[in-house]
Amino acid sequence: MSHPRQIAVVTGSRAEFGLLRPVMQAIAAHPDLGLRVVVTGSHLLSPTTTIREVQAEFEIVAVVPMQTAGDSGRFADAAATGRGMAAFADWLSRERPDVVLVLGDRIEAFAAAAAAAIGGARVAHVHGGDRAEGIADEALRHAVTKLAHLHMPATSASAQRIVAMGEDPCRVHVVGSPAIDHLHEIPPLPDDAFHDLGQPRIVVLLHPGGKSADEERDRAAMLLRVARSLGPVLALHPNHDAGREGILRAIEASGINHRAHLSRAEFIGVIRRAGLLAGNSSAGLIEAAALGIRCVNIGSRQAGRERAANVIDVPEWSEPAIAHALAWALGQPASVFAHPFGDGCAGPRTAMILARFDLCIHSLTKRNMY
Repeated sequence: MSHPRQIAVVTGSRAEFGLLRPVMQAIAAHPDLGLRVVVTGSHLLSPTTTIREVQAEFEIVAVVPMQTAGDSGRFADAAATGRGMAAFADWLSRERPDVVLVLGDRIEAFAAAAAAAIGGARVAHVHGGDRAEGIADEALRHAVTKLAHLHMPATSASAQRIVAMGEDPCRVHVVGSPAIDHLHEIPPLPDDAFHDLGQPRIVVLLHPGGKSADEERDRAAMLLRVARSLGPVLALHPNHDAGREGILRAIEASGINHRAHLSRAEFIGVIRRAGLLAGNSSAGLIEAAALGIRCVNIGSRQAGRERAANVIDVPEWSEPAIAHALAWALGQPASVFAHPFGDGCAGPRTAMILARFDLCIHSLTKRNMY
């Protein structure tokens, strides 16, 4: 009886873990695969330390510290990436998993993929090939694509982009976005929990867009001011990219109800009750589209990404334009939106590919393996 293939899944942030969870569940359930969870990145940063959410569902085999709390900026990210690569290389040299699986475009995914590929380990990449022209992370996503040996893009357009980058089509498998898996099983928040969050009509989730902390603060303050004029608002704290502190200052100064972190079930539950997500999160383009929820997407952070008709784009940071888009979205009836992100089976599909692909064939045109 053959030994199950050991798949090291690297998770570095709350949002990415929400997408990886169905993939991890499918790997753990597959008889020919063994799941090995490595936690890194902002999971380890206070005040949320979302590693606890990972621990609640999966055994963690390694913890790789990268970022330092309170130390932000692109050069801080570069230093964190170096620390991560060194620590991943040390762990991989000792543990030798069959595949290292990463998702997306963040520095944690790049650090793990770079250490694995340079060290001669197979890399699998989920959600490669996407475009996000408005942020520097797009370059990291494409860099991970070139480091990877196996590609599981979310859409056909992303798959075509990966092939256009020179990757062998036999290594590219469209699986859909794992963000869609089990989505409709998450119910709207019950009345008491929705009341505790202020019964918002608008949920604001705004991430840094590559500007200075002061400019990020001013943009966030504009959005929150307009949103509050239209009804109750819940503001969620941004991710740990450079400029985060400016957005936090605006949220705290606004007096608006806010939360540092919601579990994925709470996040999906509250946007289902509110009916409108505003800001620049990819959740507005993917999860919101699948749920039939309107999204007002502001600025350039998601420029170039595929999107459904649920998205109302406001390319420029203009208070009248934001106010008009939010008011229009609030007045629209519930709807069903066609989207390109799959049928909700990305996790099982990914596990099947990981179990069946030929280890020998997939060692021929990339670097030599272990």
